[in-house]
Amino acid sequence: MKKLRIGVIEIQGRHPARTAWAKLMRLNLAAIMPQVIAVWCEEAGHEVFLNYYSGHESLFDPLPDDLDVVFMSSFTGSAQVAYALSNRFRSKGAITALGGPHARSFPEDSKKYFDYVFGLTDQTTLNDVLQGMAQHRPKGVYVSAANQPRHLPGIRQRWKFIEPMLRHSPWFKMVTMTGSFGCPYTCNFCIDSTIKYQMLDMQEIQEDLRFLAQQPKPPKIVWYDPNFGVRFNEFLGAMEEAVPSGSLKFIMESTLSLLKERNVKRLKKNGCQGILPGIESWFDLSNKTRTRKIGVEKVREVSEQINMILSHVPYLQGNFILGLDNDEGPEPFELTKEYLDLAPGTFPGFNMLVAYGVNTVLNQEYYQQNRLLPLPFHFLTNSTTNVLPQHYGIVELYERWIDLREYAFSFRRIYNRMKATSEWTPKMMHAVRSLSTDGRGTTRRIQEVHRHLIEDKPFRDFYERETNILPPFFVDRIKKDLGPLWDWLPEGALHYDMETAFNSPQP
Repeated sequence: MKKLRIGVIEIQGRHPARTAWAKLMRLNLAAIMPQVIAVWCEEAGHEVFLNYYSGHESLFDPLPDDLDVVFMSSFTGSAQVAYALSNRFRSKGAITALGGPHARSFPEDSKKYFDYVFGLTDQTTLNDVLQGMAQHRPKGVYVSAANQPRHLPGIRQRWKFIEPMLRHSPWFKMVTMTGSFGCPYTCNFCIDSTIKYQMLDMQEIQEDLRFLAQQPKPPKIVWYDPNFGVRFNEFLGAMEEAVPSGSLKFIMESTLSLLKERNVKRLKKNGCQGILPGIESWFDLSNKTRTRKIGVEKVREVSEQINMILSHVPYLQGNFILGLDNDEGPEPFELTKEYLDLAPGTFPGFNMLVAYGVNTVLNQEYYQQNRLLPLPFHFLTNSTTNVLPQHYGIVELYERWIDLREYAFSFRRIYNRMKATSEWTPKMMHAVRSLSTDGRGTTRRIQEVHRHLIEDKPFRDFYERETNILPPFFVDRIKKDLGPLWDWLPEGALHYDMETAFNSPQP
């Protein structure tokens, strides 16, 4: 097999890091699979260059122009960046491939702009593509393994790609790890709910922990694993056996059903400094919160548990989904305000309901109900929604959302959040996040959308499905965010063809 010159790009943002929080955290949240792809390509005998792309400029040296293949990983919010980059590298003769969340959620659209689109990816699937590498145009091919990989290259093997990232990270130094693939839950909105849950090899995880503990200044660990601790005793036992308790610091996602006080104490003992549980809704999705209560009773029970967790762990982000079909009237929003007063140390992670692609049961239902908006991928983030709400007008929903965010990120509540937090670093994280992108900055973007809904008739008509003509607001914003890449955006890349996507055979 010919030795290839391969570029691997993780796209970390849809626009330059403009805020303090983005500049602080983007590199620290680098994903695992781009590094894994780089290692697997090297093991196959190829020359590999890895780059983390953020906005108009690369954070490190630009990739060579004479690459044979370029692999990219992208979330949906940065898909238009990926499409433009693919077009640019194709113009220089490279074959391009896309993996990551967007490729799995929107394979039909991605095939228009890439030679290969990857679903589940293991080493065998990758090597098969490398051996038969060829251009596929005008429409790429979709490839996928039958299951998630059983093993991943460890941190020692990926260190040559991790260490430069850590050198360029300001203040925080973090490295991502995962302990499992798939999901044991069956949420109908989640793409992983149909993927069999599997733990990765505990001995390999232990080796990663030992390697990090040996570093002169061990980075913090971000467990890139929403189901961390599903097999709690097994997982914590392996950690305790590998390294001295508390020698490594980490942040994790988990479900409230697993966070009993004895488990939280054990997490604290082993170095846990932050937890991101899903609260989701006061009237739905309670299977992860170990409560059958709804409404105000759920608020009080969850806030008690959250305060218990915060008495042991200094940082907590509670995640919410707004605009679900079980939500109606002012109550869901007012209950969230009450929760924020009862558990003031929580950083609220607000997410509007977004339908990512075709491959979940719920998204298929929304399409059949004619409730999906063909928003450009650039806007499929937590600051907008592409699902018409069942019990709210779109203007009313945005008004209630803005009111809640103004309450949550008022100076009084930012002060209360910092006051309720015991340690200095989490206090500063609350301040930076609340005043930056995730807090007041996002509120301003939502207010801008609301203003256009009120004042801009073509914009309102688009949201009310009176027209599919893309309002200038979206085009102008994407053009600004892409900067020089705008000229490389392929024709048609702003428009999502839902009918073709939902009516094509699913991979």
